[in-house]
Amino acid sequence: MNRIVILVSACLLLLPATLSGQTRSRTTSRRGASTKASTSVAGGTAEIRMAGATRVADQVKILTKFLYLLGGVARGIEQIDEAARKNEASPAALQQNDQNKATVNSSLRNVREGLDNLEVYFRGTAGLQSYYLKLAGSADGAARAEDLAAAGHFDQAGRTLLEVVNRLTDVLLIMR
Repeated sequence: MNRIVILVSACLLLLPATLSGQTRSRTTSRRGASTKASTSVAGGTAEIRMAGATRVADQVKILTKFLYLLGGVARGIEQIDEAARKNEASPAALQQNDQNKATVNSSLRNVREGLDNLEVYFRGTAGLQSYYLKLAGSADGAARAEDLAAAGHFDQAGRTLLEVVNRLTDVLLIMR
């Protein structure tokens, strides 16, 4: 009887140490490896998404500032064009008006190029390709605005750029 009690006691004393040792070594290596891998993947994806969102936000800031300035410039251009039709504009005003038109057209070209670069960045970056579908067409909108401005329709060009800003903010909403 004493032998059985000693044998059972010895087994009970060794059993918890053996089980905890086995459990600890199995779960530590598996959890540690998978946690580190998933954390680095999730961290990398989050960083890529944050970088993409920052680029979109930068474009929104550029566009909204441009639209704010375009409103006043477009109004002035339209007034001088109207005065020119009535032969009431001075040569200096006409020259300044031509410079303003060239500046607006150049700025629109820069905006379009920035949006082209943004689309290329999203299309070429692995973690951002799913957002590219919503972003695609932004540069085309800027190109339409550029064409409208070249034709002298500055107000309509601004409205077209507002649609581009809406598209960009939709992308930001999806990315959050």
